[in-house]
Amino acid sequence: MTSTLFQNILPEDIPVMLKRLNAYTKSYQKEEYIKHAGDPADFIGIIESGSVHILQDDYYGNRNITASIPPDSLFGEAFACAGIPYLPVDIVAAEDCTVMFLNGKTLLNTCDNSCTFHHTLIRNLLGIVAQKNMYLNQKIKYTSRKTTREKLMAYLTDQAKLKRSNDFTIPFNRQELADYLGVERSAMSAELGKLTKLGILRTQRSHFTLLKPLD
Repeated sequence: MTSTLFQNILPEDIPVMLKRLNAYTKSYQKEEYIKHAGDPADFIGIIESGSVHILQDDYYGNRNITASIPPDSLFGEAFACAGIPYLPVDIVAAEDCTVMFLNGKTLLNTCDNSCTFHHTLIRNLLGIVAQKNMYLNQKIKYTSRKTTREKLMAYLTDQAKLKRSNDFTIPFNRQELADYLGVERSAMSAELGKLTKLGILRTQRSHFTLLKPLD
């Protein structure tokens, strides 16, 4: 178990813990819906392999990718912690993936056995929720920029910092990137073309190379 949720928990305690949390694992194919908006928000999901996207549609059906969740990460924990009864979002497999589900209510309420690992779990979960909040603030930084170019460059420069390289691959295809930044795909593609001609970047599908800063 490599998820941050299980940090500082003894290996011999994990089987007992998973049994008490009613853990089960399920596999999904790319673009398959894992959970739909309106489903009970009584779980916490851990991605064992692959990745998932959290999607939210507005009244007019415009799709927004609110987050891309990588392997060993959690999803659904914020809704479980907030006590929201039903999911306000769709959760979709971004690629073939395997997910472990835990009972959210059981995890959040300590048992009568005074299990040390249960207190550790809750402490770890609090740290994960706080970190996710920081990531959400990052997305607000991108979407609050005025132009498509500014949104793109804010996101791409942060990805370069995250990967510690000017040569990197992002977790989105072009349509998904447009949905994540809240822009039209055609406008975004036009901006990428202009930035390429200006020598600011090179791009091939989801791969980007930043060549020089935007003036």
